[in-house]
Amino acid sequence: MADKNIDSVLLSVGHDLPYLTGYTAMPLERLTMLAVHSTGVPLLFVPRLEAPRVEEMPGLFELVPWDETVEPLDLVAQDCSGSSTIAVGDQTWARFIVGLTHRLPGVRWERAVEVVGDLRMRKSEIEIAALRAAARAVDEIAGELQSGAIPLIGRTEAEVSADLSQRILDRGHQKVNFAIVAAGENAASPHHHPGDRVIQPGEVVLCDFGGTMNGYCSDITRCVVTGDIPSDVAAAYGVLMEAQAAGVAAGINGVPCEEVDAVTRQIIADAGYGEYFVHRTGHGIGMEEHEDPYMVSGDRRVVETGFAYSVEPGIYIPGKWGLRLEDIVVATDGGPVSLNEADHNLHAV
Repeated sequence: MADKNIDSVLLSVGHDLPYLTGYTAMPLERLTMLAVHSTGVPLLFVPRLEAPRVEEMPGLFELVPWDETVEPLDLVAQDCSGSSTIAVGDQTWARFIVGLTHRLPGVRWERAVEVVGDLRMRKSEIEIAALRAAARAVDEIAGELQSGAIPLIGRTEAEVSADLSQRILDRGHQKVNFAIVAAGENAASPHHHPGDRVIQPGEVVLCDFGGTMNGYCSDITRCVVTGDIPSDVAAAYGVLMEAQAAGVAAGINGVPCEEVDAVTRQIIADAGYGEYFVHRTGHGIGMEEHEDPYMVSGDRRVVETGFAYSVEPGIYIPGKWGLRLEDIVVATDGGPVSLNEADHNLHAV
């Protein structure tokens, strides 16, 4: 905060609050807000009916329960009355920010990610261990997919998605964040929502799935083919494997994040598929599925030890098929380490 000339940081719903306090606020119209100032003990304003859910930590923050007849924004504004620059969390509801701007005229507003994001990007050994455990769990499911242990032909995408979701929970995750299953032409839509399309023999099935286990996220993508692998699919997948491996290897400390994207993109473009790679190479991961940093042109932050992010290039041919290959990678002093160990080859099942 001192480095950024920020007097106060206000955090409401989202993952910054539990990162700092261990408490996850319910997304209610009732305000929960942590106020951290450049001096003094932080205050955690919570509705009184929610206060029993908070594990109090004297010395870390002071709990301030507010009653139903009180306007909590008045309490927060009074607490911030001496601040000239205030940073707020990205997920803070507009109703609260608008209310505070009316109560605190003349304040300069910034994003709290400028403060907390720098902390959350650099994962500790404990956080990396949690990410690794989550990755190993979904690796097992990917292996079942590749071995044919998860039936595909004759089932709908939604049925397979539900199957993957249950396996994620059975492997120790507390929450399923997503379970994309996209067959044939649907795989050309990177964020396809699985529906009632029945999976047929002889087509690509793209599966991108992950969840939250003990507070930290998993995210993996593997593709299989229900039968013999067509030559055009095999050729494109060979390029994709090369690009993904190069992207993983490029994440050396000191390299700009955008360079990881550039390396993968160049290989795909040189092979003639450039127009079919329609998204960034990767995103940060931790308590959230998508968080800083981002492996994309324009993100000039340099890779540092503790960064955790995906490397997931894709090739999508509209109306035909789509392919994506994704691992979670952690930057270390000795170079990038992939947390996912599931086979990278394209399997016929």
